[in-house]
Amino acid sequence: MLPLALSAPDEHRGWVSRWSTVAGVRTHERLRANPVGGLPVVMLHGLAVSHRYLMPTADALADRHPVLVPDLPGFGFSGKPPVAYDVVRHAEFVSAWLDSHGLSGVAVVGHSFGAQVAAALAVRRPDAVTALVLASPTADPQARSRRALVARWFADLPGEDPRQAAILARDVWQARPWRVWATVGHSVRHRIEEDLLRVRVPTLVLGGDRDTVAPLRWRTRIAQLTDGVSVTVPRAAHNALTTAGGAAADAIAAHLAAVTSGSGATG
Repeated sequence: MLPLALSAPDEHRGWVSRWSTVAGVRTHERLRANPVGGLPVVMLHGLAVSHRYLMPTADALADRHPVLVPDLPGFGFSGKPPVAYDVVRHAEFVSAWLDSHGLSGVAVVGHSFGAQVAAALAVRRPDAVTALVLASPTADPQARSRRALVARWFADLPGEDPRQAAILARDVWQARPWRVWATVGHSVRHRIEEDLLRVRVPTLVLGGDRDTVAPLRWRTRIAQLTDGVSVTVPRAAHNALTTAGGAAADAIAAHLAAVTSGSGATG
């Protein structure tokens, strides 16, 4: 887990860093130097983190799809705007980033706050997004305050791999606590269900069976709102894309295989 997650900007296992300037922000992403063909997958991280914790799933998926993992503005190695972007501004940024790289017809995988961004992007850019994966999505209406969301994160900690602490510490240090706290506020004020009702692409809702941040009841509701399917990853908590990368990648790959074959979401 740690060597791959903490390797950027150095090359590791074929993964390299690339920078571009998009909407005035110097933007970092991880990708394979020699990617396979197929439906491109863009992975969007959550609100206190960066590309790092997504790398276990990205690496397991990259033998089947080209995978790109950008750092959103303010996080990881990307530039640090003076304000914390809200969900819509992040979605607008990712839209511009896709255009800058000539990407369209991509699958977007968003985790936690990144799922909110992914859903907002899908409804604003149906020309660019072919498939959607909402992994451990926030913010459940039953925990739509900073206090309630933070309480769920603390409840989730016993189910997480403690090795993630080294990743989280570096990510929070790079983002700065003020940006993380401001982004928590953006997350809980955003009504993701308004976007979910407008999603028109095949959608997979993914989460761990121990996830207290985005529990099964909420994930099932999201699947209903998007006419998608919900898949539960066993023995995983909120950060299933970190701790169960192989299982998460298998579920995502099965979903994308169904999309490209024309049969829609997989159950």
